[in-house]
Amino acid sequence: MTSTAPAPATSASAPVSAATSVPAAGSAPVPVAARAAAPTSVSAASASAGGTGNSGPETVAGPTAAAGAAGAAGAEAAAGPETSAVRVHVGGSTGRGSLTGVGLVLAGTVSVQFGSAFAALLFPRAGALGTVALRIALAAVLLLLVTRPRLRGYTRADWTVVAGFGLALGGMNMLFYQAIDRIPLGPAVTLEVLGPLLLSAVTSRRAAGLLWAGLALAGVYLLGSGGFDQLTLSGVAFALGAGAMWAAYILLNARAGARFPRLDGLAIAMSVAALVSLPLGLTSAGTTLLDPGVLALGLAIAVMSSGVPYTLELLALRRLPAATFAVLTSLAPAVAALAGYLVLHQGLSAAQCAAIAMVVAASAGAVRTGRR
Repeated sequence: MTSTAPAPATSASAPVSAATSVPAAGSAPVPVAARAAAPTSVSAASASAGGTGNSGPETVAGPTAAAGAAGAAGAEAAAGPETSAVRVHVGGSTGRGSLTGVGLVLAGTVSVQFGSAFAALLFPRAGALGTVALRIALAAVLLLLVTRPRLRGYTRADWTVVAGFGLALGGMNMLFYQAIDRIPLGPAVTLEVLGPLLLSAVTSRRAAGLLWAGLALAGVYLLGSGGFDQLTLSGVAFALGAGAMWAAYILLNARAGARFPRLDGLAIAMSVAALVSLPLGLTSAGTTLLDPGVLALGLAIAVMSSGVPYTLELLALRRLPAATFAVLTSLAPAVAALAGYLVLHQGLSAAQCAAIAMVVAASAGAVRTGRR
């Protein structure tokens, strides 16, 4: 996870971000790629072909880039295409710039998912709730310092949207961290991406969308067919709950990006998420969160899951077509499985690896279908 988002930014995770098409208010369907962030991330990037507000199609990726580019779209809506702070490339791209963009996306995905894995190492000391609260709070502080969001001039409807965005962001990350406290990281991310992917099937209005959703469901069935000794019922439930919150995050992110300039909406939403998660984290971990070692690791997780992915993915969106970006971020479940194996020594069977590959393929396929 969910990148604090950051998804992500990044759930220190992250984080990390299934492809889907969701219609933003007043806009064409929005293709959504798998979350690159551990749930805070911050995970959905929006790239507008028209470059202004909700007038054109948006591409939304996981909570990390998602939030970053949605903020860019909001900036364009406020400033106009000629003064936009961030340019999102949606055309063709070739040569060295394209290869650099691919590298940036992959590096951002690796940062989010490994941030989630390192977050799990903090669970024995601070617990899942304490860790996610620390990550979200630190990510919120970093975002507030960098963006210094304007707080005046917004309507009650604007504040309602950004508050809902923050609740979805916080809920996504808290549920995801509960999931990876109970089941391996790779399967947790794989189950989580079902939220955006099923949202894609509902909104795509195409038979191909249902086929990709069916492939993902088959992969999930295969994931558990070898026995649920590694996949506890509570862990699966938390991962699916995080997926549902991810779908809500995607919808609200698009709306917040259209109402708040730059990354202001994300910074405010992250602050709301921190206000929700901190009381729970302090109740669970107490003064452990003030331990210098815990604070240092929490800051590293916040940077890996939010700061680094946001920056890399915004740079990548200047070099890559939106559809290519979305397909690359669909690799999140596979990268999460690798992070779980290398950092947490979580082995997976051949059947579970095949299941993750099926969900990755379904995510990428849904992105391509939504673009046609």
